[in-house]
Amino acid sequence: MRREFADRERLAGVVRAGLGPVRRIDAVDRLRGGTKKGVYRLTLDDRSTVVVYVWSAEENFWPAGRETDGDPLDDPFSDASGSELFEAASDTLSAIGVRTPTVLFLDRSRNLYPADVALVEDVRGANLERRLAADPAAMAGTVARLGEALTAMRQHRTSRIGKVAAVARAVDSAPEHRSSVRLVLDGALADLAEAAGRDERIARDRVRLTELLHQLADVIAPRTTYGLIHGELGPDHVLVDGDGAPVLIDIEGLMFFDVEWEHVFLWMRFGEHYRLLRPADELDERRLRFYRLARHLSLVAGPLRLLDGDFSDRAFMLQIAAHHTECALSFTP
Repeated sequence: MRREFADRERLAGVVRAGLGPVRRIDAVDRLRGGTKKGVYRLTLDDRSTVVVYVWSAEENFWPAGRETDGDPLDDPFSDASGSELFEAASDTLSAIGVRTPTVLFLDRSRNLYPADVALVEDVRGANLERRLAADPAAMAGTVARLGEALTAMRQHRTSRIGKVAAVARAVDSAPEHRSSVRLVLDGALADLAEAAGRDERIARDRVRLTELLHQLADVIAPRTTYGLIHGELGPDHVLVDGDGAPVLIDIEGLMFFDVEWEHVFLWMRFGEHYRLLRPADELDERRLRFYRLARHLSLVAGPLRLLDGDFSDRAFMLQIAAHHTECALSFTP
């Protein structure tokens, strides 16, 4: 598809509505990294800056996802994109004291721009991933504070599984009894089938990996309450404000689910710094092992699926898929 990105003229009405009629845009810079929404830094006429999120088809590089029989909003693993998910996640995190960029203006009317848009605080500077690489000692306090945020999220519990927007609107209904393990198993088997269709080595090992997924899932005890998780919380999804506080971004996937799903990803992405994030004794080791293999398979199938489209940084996605292919093939119980 031919993609038409936002520019100064198209965003002018959004800024006037959100920040006042005298505000003007001097410069628009499209920020790298987004695959589901557009993220732009706007420099205004008084030299202040804000960030705008744009949820439009032109900004979403993902091909259509797998079909689901239920409401996509209610599926914790459905496409995590959209202003409704963003607003519910922002409100939920703010209510429990977890820092995210302050929302200045959100518009779904499509009168100001032909897509849902939001103006948010611009938290300037490198993300936590780059800061850890440059000076890990200086970031120890920020990582510890991120651990405190994760504790607040883990302790914010519910009996329902799902994205926060779906759980909030179902608050008056009877508790559900879906199995988190079954949801992950079904997703992992689908990811395995997709990966096997794209990689000969995984295809040759598909039977063993299928049996291993079932073996790992079958020994996990049932659970009836779930914590709040980001879903994809790497250090690249954490900004740092002027006081050294962690600021979570890309929050649309916020959901109630097993916190082990989050901690497997944290372990993968934070490396040696993960020791500051892991709770002392609250994680189920059997869930961690199972979810680790499921995450590896997801991180093979997902990047390769993204490359069916016209995403520009193909080398990076191939690198992710190659790494997790090796991890999946070498995985033992």
